[in-house]
Amino acid sequence: MLLELHPPIEPHDSGMLDVGDGNHIYWEAVGNPDGKPLVYLHGGPGSGCSINQRRWFDPQKYRAILFDQRNCGRSTPNAVDPAVDLSTNTTQNLIADIEKLREHLGVDRWLVSGASWGSTLALAYAQAHPQRVTEMVIIAVTVTRRSDTDWLYRGVRRFFPGEWRRFHSVVSHVPEDAPIEDILNAYGALTADPDQAVREHAAAEWLRWEDTVISLEPHGTPGAYSNRFDQRQVCFVRICAHYFGNGAFLDEGVLLREAGRLAGIPAVLIHGRHDLGGPLEVAWDLAQAWPDARLEVIEDAGHTGSPAARDAFLRAYRDFA
Repeated sequence: MLLELHPPIEPHDSGMLDVGDGNHIYWEAVGNPDGKPLVYLHGGPGSGCSINQRRWFDPQKYRAILFDQRNCGRSTPNAVDPAVDLSTNTTQNLIADIEKLREHLGVDRWLVSGASWGSTLALAYAQAHPQRVTEMVIIAVTVTRRSDTDWLYRGVRRFFPGEWRRFHSVVSHVPEDAPIEDILNAYGALTADPDQAVREHAAAEWLRWEDTVISLEPHGTPGAYSNRFDQRQVCFVRICAHYFGNGAFLDEGVLLREAGRLAGIPAVLIHGRHDLGGPLEVAWDLAQAWPDARLEVIEDAGHTGSPAARDAFLRAYRDFA
């Protein structure tokens, strides 16, 4: 029998943490104030944490911490404002933000979890601070190499050539065979344009491509990205372009190369076999390099999951509690 989400819950504590550079990040704590500490890192980058994610963790056993990463969600300043400078929004600074939040909350060690981009950030954080991590639950495994980004935003055109031509047409002044960073940075420039119509058009076309990539998933939702278009999605696309146009501010392949730093940290890696944008090979390679990690391949899931994928991560959290 599949596990059900826990009942809706409100935070028992929340706040805005000054992390420097003029940035304040929103954080919230749900569940048992004396429970096992857990921090969840949202995806995107730039999606922010959601009310539904609060329901993933047993409120009797976990003190679950969720927060909006720099410049998105309820954190300030917000990237939806084209005048906001993203130059200090880097993976290294996000890692430092997590440490500042841990210290602010008086947590010694915690379970670290993340999905999609959040899995990249979780791995980067754990490799930087392995002594602070008790266990890990990684969902939709990504390591955000430039090669992975090139596949997601250009390689998948092998399956959708017409749709990719439309995606590229928005930045047609950049050659199709240019480094993928050039194409994505051109999108980033449009999402920071002073003209709101220009920003919204670029964001809408980016989201259209994201919907295309997940369109073949057995449990995919048509229009999952573009049907909820609002200014938060402009923020999301701008931050995505910022990170993916800069190689996620990571040395190419470092998270796989340095996986040995995670030795001794038990983990569950959950990945859908039908994840076209983030092929299973990445999760497989990580599991081979990390003997303490157990890979669960979800046969009916893609990047956006399925009931079986949800059951897998709920069970992982239950078992680690």
